[in-house]
Amino acid sequence: MIDRSSPLAKNIGFVSTRFCGTDGVSLEACKWAALFEENGCRCYWFAGESDQEPTKSCVVPEAHFQHEKNRWINEQVMGSTRRTSRVTRTIHELRSLLKAQLHRFISRFDIDLIIAENVLTIPMHVPLGLALTEAIAETQIPTISHNHDFFWERVRFAVNAVGDYLRMAFPPTLPNLRHVVINTEAQEQLALRTGISSTIIPNVLDFEHPPAARPSGATAFRESIGLADGDRMILQPTRVIRRKGIEHAIALVKALNDPSNKLVISHEAGDEGFEYARWLEETAAENGVDLRFVRHRIADPWSKNSRRSCRCNLWDVYPYADFITYPSLYEGFGNAFLEAVFFRKPMLINRYSTFVRDIEPLGFDLIVMDGYLSGDVVSRVREVLENVDRKEAMVHRNYAVAARFYSYGVLTEQLNGLLRPFFGAASQLVRTPQMHVAHPPRTPAPGMKPVPQRVADSQ
Repeated sequence: MIDRSSPLAKNIGFVSTRFCGTDGVSLEACKWAALFEENGCRCYWFAGESDQEPTKSCVVPEAHFQHEKNRWINEQVMGSTRRTSRVTRTIHELRSLLKAQLHRFISRFDIDLIIAENVLTIPMHVPLGLALTEAIAETQIPTISHNHDFFWERVRFAVNAVGDYLRMAFPPTLPNLRHVVINTEAQEQLALRTGISSTIIPNVLDFEHPPAARPSGATAFRESIGLADGDRMILQPTRVIRRKGIEHAIALVKALNDPSNKLVISHEAGDEGFEYARWLEETAAENGVDLRFVRHRIADPWSKNSRRSCRCNLWDVYPYADFITYPSLYEGFGNAFLEAVFFRKPMLINRYSTFVRDIEPLGFDLIVMDGYLSGDVVSRVREVLENVDRKEAMVHRNYAVAARFYSYGVLTEQLNGLLRPFFGAASQLVRTPQMHVAHPPRTPAPGMKPVPQRVADSQ
């Protein structure tokens, strides 16, 4: 129920290249929006593609990172140190068009606060980043830049012909702009490279309210990928891109040597091409692994409009998974990690840098690999699959740790620190009363440390 009497009854404008599907940026934006709307705010969406309600969306095709003009620009400026006057002219023509559309969006919905979702961070759409920077400077509307990835974290942006634009808008420094990052390394690098201070807000889930399974949706999902009753679903809940390390999941299923194990990849391929997906199919076939891609769209569970148009949503995928593989080589944070914990699923996780610095010290009970799949790791996975008591102890502890460090309560507290300078102490977000979350047993499992009792200072 939306409280329209709240002092924070603001119009919030979310801006990105895409709010659609189950990528991390779209999911986190929807979680923030849910919290704002719970507090009487109205949320609106500007993007090149949106599965939000049409009456609350401003869809401008030219704002999509896959739009033909933007793709042409990227082909000219990435991997080269020189750009032609034609490229510069095209960038500014598109910037001018998008800035006009942004001004219309701000005026149409009377926007009080802009939340820029990764669009001022990673230069997948240089003209949109420039346009939004100028619109923010011209309107002086309070803005939060929610930064998930920076260009210096991606090899494909290391050589480019738009260094002047990157210094201007990726990210910008403006008096009405506050920056949010999702991990400690990003906070340190942002300060080191640009002098910009930021607030860490990790990815979150509503751990105060455990998820409820939807049998009809889960049945539809299993049928859509041809799983039989006796099949065991090993779920890789990520996009099909190289840094997800999906070849390690294939190696795991091969090593388990059980024909009932089916490796299912829940998200679509295409954001970074299809070559990696084709290579995975070939590798799985060569190793006798039954690999199944989800060929239809999975809805964002926070988007009502998206849920109406799809047979199943992300929350229909997890409940009947038997095990989660998450062998990513790099992650800004790791939505799939939190989702697996949320649904109380055991998982294999690779020790990517953000996990090592920000997540591992908190005391989760996980099966961990360190860049390669050892025999010991395979044995531990097999144990969890076959030992119900071991699995239950693991997932119970993980849920309790995550509830303490990655709940909506953490998001509420951190956002209030950002909103207070903009709108005053009276305009603060509040949460509905939290349900009791059971703590893990007082005696931890052998080799496990007690669950920490406070949120880390960095968060």
